[in-house]
Amino acid sequence: MDMDQRTQWSPRCNSTGIDLDKHHVRSTHRKAPKSDNVYLKLLVKLYRFLARRTDSAFNKVVLRRLFMSRINRPPMSLSRLTMLASRGTREKFTPTDRTLVVIGTITDDTRLLTVPKLTVAALHFTATARARIEKAGGECLTLDQLAMRHPTGSNTLLLRGPKNAREAVKHFGFGPHSHKKPYVESKGRKFERARGRRRSRGFKV
Repeated sequence: MDMDQRTQWSPRCNSTGIDLDKHHVRSTHRKAPKSDNVYLKLLVKLYRFLARRTDSAFNKVVLRRLFMSRINRPPMSLSRLTMLASRGTREKFTPTDRTLVVIGTITDDTRLLTVPKLTVAALHFTATARARIEKAGGECLTLDQLAMRHPTGSNTLLLRGPKNAREAVKHFGFGPHSHKKPYVESKGRKFERARGRRRSRGFKV
């Protein structure tokens, strides 16, 4: 082969790449949990398989929530669980018609006097919450048991707790009129009692 044939132009050797606009922008979404909990990692392995091998959007949502931090997986109380389970449904509806799913912790609420019969699947149950659910004839399922019963998430209701109910969130906000909670050294007669806190100072935020 002579020199002219080797240097002959071909589209394969002279192709150029695509100049992407967001080439250096990293995705900040989690692709795996930060936790080293082996049981959580086994659940991730299970729901990764289900999300890939089924067409169910339920499994994809559960997998994404398993990746989340604990702040983004807030706990849910029994009272809120029963209220959300029966909201916006027929009068004949009972919470036992569906399995309630929470990717987080289920906590007890002493203000709730009677607990209905519930079937709940969650990452974790407090001891009193588990005892009250089982005493009412309900069931407390783990997420791997849920996958055995409802592999596509059919006949389930996926819920999550109030994310902005933390004490820290009350202090967030900018400027006046946002009703943010001040960081006060102490609560008493001599703290935060000047302008905006007394009528005699003629100004209210």
